[in-house]
Amino acid sequence: MKRRLARAVMGAALALALSQAPLFVRAAPFDAGMRAEFGRIVTGQIAAGRLPGAVVVAGNANEVQYREAFGQRMTEPHQELMTVDTVFDLASLTKVIATTTAVMQLVEAGRLQLDAPAMRYWPEFAENGKNTVTVRQLLAHTSGLRADLNSRPARIGRAAVLSEIAQQRLYATPGERVIYSDLNFAVLGALVERVTHQPFDRYCRAHIFAPLGMRDTGFLPDAKHAARSAPTTAGQLGMRRGEVHDPLASWMQGVAGNAGLFSTADDLARFAQMLLNGGLSRRTPAKRVLSASSIELMAAAESPISAHPWRGLGWVLTSPLVANRDRLPLIGALEHTGYTGTAIWVDLVTRRFVVILTNRVHPNDQGDARPLRAQLVAAIASQAPHIAAADIRAALSTATPALTEANRLPAASGPVRSGLDVLEDQQFTPLVGRRVGLVTNRTGFDAAGARTVDVLAHAPGVTLAALFSPEHGLNTDIDGRIGDSRDPATGLTVHSLYGGTQHFPVGSLEGIDALVFDIQDAGVRFFTYETTLGYALEAAAARGIPLFVLDRPDPLGGDRFGGPVLDVGHESFTGYFALPLQPGLTVGELAMLFNRERHIGADLHIIPMTGYRRAMRFADTGLGWAPLSPNLRTLTQLDLYPEVAMIEGANVSVGRGTSTPFQLVGAPWVDSTSLATALNALDIGAHFIATDFVPTESNWHGRLCHGVQIVRDPNDAAPHVGRLGLALAVTLHALYPARFDIAATRDAIGSNAVWRALREGARLDQIDMIATRESNLFAALREKYLRY
Repeated sequence: MKRRLARAVMGAALALALSQAPLFVRAAPFDAGMRAEFGRIVTGQIAAGRLPGAVVVAGNANEVQYREAFGQRMTEPHQELMTVDTVFDLASLTKVIATTTAVMQLVEAGRLQLDAPAMRYWPEFAENGKNTVTVRQLLAHTSGLRADLNSRPARIGRAAVLSEIAQQRLYATPGERVIYSDLNFAVLGALVERVTHQPFDRYCRAHIFAPLGMRDTGFLPDAKHAARSAPTTAGQLGMRRGEVHDPLASWMQGVAGNAGLFSTADDLARFAQMLLNGGLSRRTPAKRVLSASSIELMAAAESPISAHPWRGLGWVLTSPLVANRDRLPLIGALEHTGYTGTAIWVDLVTRRFVVILTNRVHPNDQGDARPLRAQLVAAIASQAPHIAAADIRAALSTATPALTEANRLPAASGPVRSGLDVLEDQQFTPLVGRRVGLVTNRTGFDAAGARTVDVLAHAPGVTLAALFSPEHGLNTDIDGRIGDSRDPATGLTVHSLYGGTQHFPVGSLEGIDALVFDIQDAGVRFFTYETTLGYALEAAAARGIPLFVLDRPDPLGGDRFGGPVLDVGHESFTGYFALPLQPGLTVGELAMLFNRERHIGADLHIIPMTGYRRAMRFADTGLGWAPLSPNLRTLTQLDLYPEVAMIEGANVSVGRGTSTPFQLVGAPWVDSTSLATALNALDIGAHFIATDFVPTESNWHGRLCHGVQIVRDPNDAAPHVGRLGLALAVTLHALYPARFDIAATRDAIGSNAVWRALREGARLDQIDMIATRESNLFAALREKYLRY
């Protein structure tokens, strides 16, 4: 009873939020520039032969802001231009537009129960151990049914195919994992028929399509709709047009819960706006198709929370359509795609939608709509400002469990114990009786996944008195200047060391008699956490208090160092000391070097790691991984970061604002094939794949970029530090001397001798030799500070 009451209250709150609130995020309008960019993206994909044409419609809860048709809807046996009213075989969009909606309507009416076994409504379905499979599990693809029938049934027709599905055995334990299955939704379609005593297509037309004014939507298109439909592939009677492409739906005579629906982009826009308006149509008078609580349920994670992507009821869950979407948890928006080349996004946070319809299977099932989808969605997302995970929680209450899980820090699996773990083993003896200031962020946590903040806040005999965070903030999720904040768990002020000043604010160390530093470094000279470490040494020395550094590994390997060396006298916030690109030192070793070589004179104490060997890469340590910054989310990205970031200051995108930052390099003016060919001709331990992408952030955000995807050679166990990055600079400068801003690479390269040789057109080997000579001179200094 309490659960039902809570759901009712939540549903009422969501109804108010979805139907009456202004747009949660104000995105830029579809101006001429945006429309032109859309045109470049779609026509580029058509020219590449990935699809014959497309219809794109986008807008918000109140209006359609963009509608355009591109290319052709038919190329064989004759040509026809694509039109905005083209009817498409939606394929698996049927699952969410028709089937999920119908099921949720029946749940609202009390005619289906989500947690009831499907056999309650279809007794034959219980055969072969399926008696516990629930309606909810069918919707979330966690039923354990296999993806499809193994072969064409001996008999076709609705009754015969459903009988064969009822005889299927489970492939996995119900609720255990996601298996995306057409069988799940064929069963759900059958349940709708059984509880309503109506054919599935007739129910959907009466209760979904008609109330929304979706006049061009339905199963089994008539001759009029078939005539303006986008053909798919050839069948026995010629090119399929107005005839379902999906085999299972075809065997079920064109009406199934998994596929078979035909529609237009404008009709799907009406459906999307209904979801954004709390289940109400935008017709006059408005008609209710779903309750707001049903929309809330569809947007909650129903699949195992440890697996990605999360699935809701019917829908795939994804991040909102905002500029920083690639670094947000995958929740807040609904998404689904169809095999034929169809897709829809409904963003419940920004209250915007996108419909992209293609018949990428025409004429020979060789097309690919994925690049088009990714680029168009990125272009749209680039027009909306950044949001935080807390904004998703505020807009969608059911996102809280998934957001909590996404925020959970991982446990360690050994063999290395970090300095924090060792401090815990010592029962915090060095800090007992002290009022401590802690410099940390999300990368500071122990083997159990507890934040250093919380560990020290509860450490016996230790008083945690102040918190300090470096660039990217305490949660490592902010790009840009940040102010002070408050840590909810401890109530302590978090003093920003990346706000008006990067140094410790005046008075912030009052009453503190020890400073603790626990941050995982990137192992790269221009990563600003190293400078914050230097400033912590200076602050501790000036205050006359000890600095305890809780050591952590060089994630790129403490045995590897090299690359261009920063010139003495050019120190800055992105270069605290004259180090090579990769110094090959742990956090504690860097602290010792800084303290002595810069004559800081701090009372420095290193709490060393145990079980660490220099040749370890981060994955070898068994320590839990947390993103070091918004764009260093994976070890692959970190591996390429020192190389690719050397050219980031120039007028190129390095993939910030994509799902693979530092694995991409490009710009609108690059010829991707020429760049890939030139780079692949060099011996640099990597392969370069020509690609196009649209970044949502940073350089060229919202613009179609041409460039390369970088893939390290897995057999190159010890790549030459800096060679890949210098090769990128050499090649771009050679191919585009008037376009590539070579001057802007000077600070990141660090060495004037290296940069000057690069600017003057020296060969890669010549430039690499200069960098190697410089880093070799650093070797003797480095040797003095190696602790492991």
